[in-house]
Amino acid sequence: MNCKPPDLVITRMAVDHLDDLAQLESMAFSRPWSYDALAEELQNPLAVFFVAEDVETERSLGYIGMHHILDEGLIANIVVHPGYRRMGIGTRLVNEVIEYAKKHDIRRLTLEVRASNAPAIALYENMGFKKEGVRRGFYDSPKEDGLIYSLEL
Repeated sequence: MNCKPPDLVITRMAVDHLDDLAQLESMAFSRPWSYDALAEELQNPLAVFFVAEDVETERSLGYIGMHHILDEGLIANIVVHPGYRRMGIGTRLVNEVIEYAKKHDIRRLTLEVRASNAPAIALYENMGFKKEGVRRGFYDSPKEDGLIYSLEL
C-alpha cells in the first residue's frame, strides 16, 4: 500500500484512460465492466465519467461514472485502486459529481451498493446520501442485496 496520497487531477474520462480503468474494474469487482463497455460510455451522451489521475505518473487511480437523465444523476460506478483507498480519492470523485450536478440542475443523485460494502456505505453516508431501499438479490458472484442510496440536491 502506498503511504502518501498522490497529487491528483480530476478530469473527464478519455480513450487514454480506458486500459487503466478496465484494470481497476477487474481488481475491484467480481463482474467488472470491460474495456469495450467503458469505451461505449465515451459515445453515450448521457454519460458523465470523471477520472482521478496521478499528476506525476499519469496513472488512473480511480473513477466515477454517472448517467445524467433529466434532473437525476444515476451513479453507475465508483472505483478506487486498492492500494490508494482511504486517501480521499473516493470523496474527491463523489464531490466532482456533486459539483457537476449542481451546475447542471440535477436535483437528485442515486446509486446502489452491495450490502456488504461497508467502506463505500460509510463514504456515501458521510457525504449525505440516505438509504432509500433494498433490491433483494440484486448482485451476483456472490448473490447479495443492493442498497439504494440517494442524495437530494
